Amino acid sequence: MRHHFLDIIGTVHDWFDWAPAPLASALVLILAGGLALFGSRVLVNLFLRIPGPRREFFRTFATEVRRPLRVLVVVVAVGSSLPAAGLSSRAFTTLGQVLLVAFVLLLGWTAALAIRVSATLYLARFETGEGDDLLARKHVTQIRILKRAADLLLFVFTISAALMTFEPVRQYGLSLFASAGAASLVVGLAARPLLTNLIAGVQIAITQPIRIEDAVIVEGEWGWIEEITSTYVVVRLWDWRRMILPIAYFLEKPFQNWTHQSASLIGSVFFYLDYRVPVDLLRTHLNEIVLETPLWDGNVVNLQVSDMKQDTVELRMLVSGRNAPQTWDLRCFVRERMLLFLQTTCPDALPQTRIMMEDAAGGPAAPMRPDTPFPGRSPG
Repeated sequence: MRHHFLDIIGTVHDWFDWAPAPLASALVLILAGGLALFGSRVLVNLFLRIPGPRREFFRTFATEVRRPLRVLVVVVAVGSSLPAAGLSSRAFTTLGQVLLVAFVLLLGWTAALAIRVSATLYLARFETGEGDDLLARKHVTQIRILKRAADLLLFVFTISAALMTFEPVRQYGLSLFASAGAASLVVGLAARPLLTNLIAGVQIAITQPIRIEDAVIVEGEWGWIEEITSTYVVVRLWDWRRMILPIAYFLEKPFQNWTHQSASLIGSVFFYLDYRVPVDLLRTHLNEIVLETPLWDGNVVNLQVSDMKQDTVELRMLVSGRNAPQTWDLRCFVRERMLLFLQTTCPDALPQTRIMMEDAAGGPAAPMRPDTPFPGRSPG
């Protein structure tokens, strides 16, 4: 087939015998490039018309890569026409080298676009929100990290392949690998942080100790995982600050992940009240409070006497929410409503200080409540 193609190019070259040799060669290559450009348009239109369940993928792929694909087809057509274009030896070598480098770069560009289109279409099936979307966050994290790693590796391979097309560079590379072991060691040590974080990113994509929008506590700060790149992680703190951490941090140091298996959390509310507190009444009112708000997920509500101190009783209230922000708001809601209930219904349950009075003879007297006036002083 290649011989037939070259015969056709040779025939076309004969059509321009009337022109000088350089002009004739240029006209042949321009004609080959023009025909290839027309063929690439037809090829893109065919991709846009492919039926079936994968139509969306081919349509999006053809739309994204149509420009580099057209140039790639033109480069291939012009490069294949060089042997029959009648070029001089020097021009043939120079133009062939340029087209070869362009082919490698365009191929890498097209592959990068294909990776981006595939990742975008795959992630379109998942939407991360405020709910317990563990599966969506898992896939988003994996695809984003692997895509960045693939882009980096593809860039390195593309540039390396383009440089290796030059004979002096290829020989230098071979001699470097053969005789410069010390230099390779120095380069490896210099690139160790980059390689460590790159490998850590792949490990996180597979094992997933963190995911996009996970609620975490790192370095004593609470926030959400906003972005995971190939080298660092962006944590969006509760007050909108951003904490930037190397990605290897999450494999080497302990941290808290509040949404590792589920976004649901149990929040605690503590009250320190007087010994006369009606615990059963507060327990009943707590059940009424959580039913008033959609922040409660309907799973956990509980009130217990968790400790007894010298002057107060410690009450612990447990309520559950669908995620960390809702659990925080639910705790504040329960705290406010319970405080209002204590002030209006059970004021005697609030913490009080007791004083033991002695009579003039030095004997003990009855304990005095805080609301009892001192002797000789009116209540007002």
